[in-house]
Amino acid sequence: MAKKSLIQREKKRQKLEQKYHLIRRSSKEEISKVRSLSDKWEIYGKLQSPPRNSAPTRLHRRCFSTGRPRANYRDFGLSGHILREMVHACLLPGATRSSW
Repeated sequence: MAKKSLIQREKKRQKLEQKYHLIRRSSKEEISKVRSLSDKWEIYGKLQSPPRNSAPTRLHRRCFSTGRPRANYRDFGLSGHILREMVHACLLPGATRSSW
């Protein structure tokens, strides 16, 4: 189980990313439209003004049940360990288990 503080930090980053998403997208569209280099540098300055934690690259996927940050499957939102346990317990319909 992940620490509660790390999970809360990740939720805070998600809220910030949603808040500043439109600002980032509009400034990136402006950069593609503007031709002069000096205007582009001004827009780049605006793009750097939002908080760093609002950048989408700072987001990290976590396991839905345990909060584990590594080995996550996007389709299920679960880490590999929990996914394997759920498949063996027949809790995920359509998923087949592999054993050798």
